Amino acid sequence: MPNIAQVLKEEIARIARKQSRPEVAALKRTVARQRADIAALTRQVADLARQLSALRKQRPAPPELQAPAAVQRFRPKGLASHRRRLGLSAAELGRMFGVSGQTIYLWETGRARPRPAHMPAIAALRSLGRRQAATVLESLA
Repeated sequence: MPNIAQVLKEEIARIARKQSRPEVAALKRTVARQRADIAALTRQVADLARQLSALRKQRPAPPELQAPAAVQRFRPKGLASHRRRLGLSAAELGRMFGVSGQTIYLWETGRARPRPAHMPAIAALRSLGRRQAATVLESLA
């Protein structure tokens, strides 16, 4: 003869599972829909980040950094020393030119050369002082 307490306990558990099943199914559908929305938003953020990066690369140098096209020389050590003289980090100088700090580092070490489009801005940098460089950075922020 089965124990009445055990039978009652099993019956209560069965009824509880039966009643909670539709609620759990609704929650599963909601979670699946939210995960799909999150994935779509993640893709959208990645697309917007790519677009922003492309736009930053297309942005011309500020007028203060535009020099006559006749001056086109470039020395990696010269760029590094002038950057230090102005008290700028590689990332800040990169922001002024519309490139990354890593790119500035590669230019300064001679492992990469600036594109011809950046050469006028690099030439104009030579005529800037600390205060003017700070002003240019503030205008870009």
